[in-house]
Amino acid sequence: MSKVCIRKTRFHVCSAILVAGFLMLCGRLFFLQVIQAESISAEVDTVRKRLVRIEAKRGDILDRNGNLLAGTRSQILLGADPQMVDLTKRDQLAMLAGVIDMPFTDLMEKLGRRERIDSSGTTRQVRWVPVKEINEDLYQSVQGLKVQGVYGNRRYDRYYPGHELGSHVIGYINKEQTPVMGVEHALDYYLKGQVGWRETEVDGRRREMAAFREREVTPRNGLHVELTMDLFVQSVIDSAMEKLVEETNPAGASIIVSDPTTGEVLGMANYPTFDPNSFWDFPIENQRNRALTDQYEPGSTFKIVPISAALEEGIIDPETIINCGEEWKNFNGVRIHMPSDHRNLGEISVRKVVTKSSNRGAAQIGMMLGEKRMYEYARAFGFGRSVGWPLMGEISGTLMPVDKWDGLTISRLPTGYAVGATPMQVHLAMSTIANDGVRLRPKILRRVINPEDENQLALEPGKGDRVISKETARLMQEMLVSVVSIEGTASRAELTGYAVAGKTGTSRKIIDGQYSTTNHFGSFSGFFPANKPRVVITVVVDDANVSGPAYGGLVAAPTFKRIGENLIPHLAIRKPQNWEPLLVSND
Repeated sequence: MSKVCIRKTRFHVCSAILVAGFLMLCGRLFFLQVIQAESISAEVDTVRKRLVRIEAKRGDILDRNGNLLAGTRSQILLGADPQMVDLTKRDQLAMLAGVIDMPFTDLMEKLGRRERIDSSGTTRQVRWVPVKEINEDLYQSVQGLKVQGVYGNRRYDRYYPGHELGSHVIGYINKEQTPVMGVEHALDYYLKGQVGWRETEVDGRRREMAAFREREVTPRNGLHVELTMDLFVQSVIDSAMEKLVEETNPAGASIIVSDPTTGEVLGMANYPTFDPNSFWDFPIENQRNRALTDQYEPGSTFKIVPISAALEEGIIDPETIINCGEEWKNFNGVRIHMPSDHRNLGEISVRKVVTKSSNRGAAQIGMMLGEKRMYEYARAFGFGRSVGWPLMGEISGTLMPVDKWDGLTISRLPTGYAVGATPMQVHLAMSTIANDGVRLRPKILRRVINPEDENQLALEPGKGDRVISKETARLMQEMLVSVVSIEGTASRAELTGYAVAGKTGTSRKIIDGQYSTTNHFGSFSGFFPANKPRVVITVVVDDANVSGPAYGGLVAAPTFKRIGENLIPHLAIRKPQNWEPLLVSND
């Protein structure tokens, strides 16, 4: 065979191979680009396209003066793709460890996790390892190192600069970024904002290709909410609570301070308390807002209800004489044993019944009213029903309808027994007296502010319900002043130069189904100046550890005094008898 023939054969064979290869390539391309184009395109989109969630910044919670109660700060979760990190660049990685203040060996251990075994036993590549949570400034320093494969994801972290201050009102955000209680939960609609998102593409190394961003929706940050709370007032309350706990070591306590003319809550504290920044370190029961969730028999603070009602109905006047020495009284043909007083007071005026806190006097006034009117006025003052607290958690207390009363209820209810009340219900009943007989709902939200343009959302003004006439309320204000005197049960609540009106309460706790002689609720609720009230303060102490009975005048009235003395300069409350200006607290 000639050499020419061999060359032609080789040429044809090579040509056939090339043509066959080209045809196979065309066939494969046709199969991929035409037959399987739709499924492959979808798979590529899944791998290359990313829908990135852009978090919105949660709105701030502010006090009435613009002080921060709850804020949001951005945090960076620094992480790495171990498949992209070059572990041979030890000097660069050592600098990274130094910047983020992490031991070099710990960093190398995290970056060396390149494979994992999933639940099915399959070995897979690790594409993300969390390294450390850092702040924005530190992240800029990390970016300056230009370590390949190391990057951060931004998230927002909630913090509470006041720690325990007002924690039961403010609430908190848990680790799952869910609002749990208080303002955080109730006003989440305003605070949370609206998240944004970005549709983009990444390359084979999962780096974003900004040129291929298709759509982006900018997040809308949450609105700020301004509360009626005053941070200084709240700090005064918390300091007074610490002193109360130190002196009496109670099982629990609640303090409420508000403006009676508007219903605005200026501060509220409960013991035990918790820090929302580290809520997990405290027992769950510490989160209970006892001022609204716990009920107790209020004792003598409830006496303002039957006495106000009887004055309103014209049954009595302040000088009506009541025989408090009688042990038995007839009511609707039934002979009822009267509750006891601490001593036999004999025949005294209604004014003295208030001053001396006579149980028998209050019981007889309740009988004069009758069951129906006694019940209706108790309901009107807010007992046995919701107080309208705008946050979650409140209970309605217990006030049984008349048809479920037993033979003693008509004589025990006027003295503050046979009724279950929350500290807030007692507080609002006293506020009704201070507000000339008009009962207002407690108010905690002052306004909602858009941080972008400072516009404010309009809120409906609170509406009140008249419970008693202005004249009756003024009579009660006058008589309650005598309680806070040397003759009354609350002399320890006196404020020099100011007329203070209020009422003490002491009730036995029920232990194992029986009224205890050693466990008590002691309370005091009052307001000042009595002739033009600016502030109402209620203190309820559960089972104070003191020698003898824990009378409200002993365990609660001094706390009222401490708080009042600090509020006088801060709120610029002038003496009614002397209109000389007072120095206003720099706080």
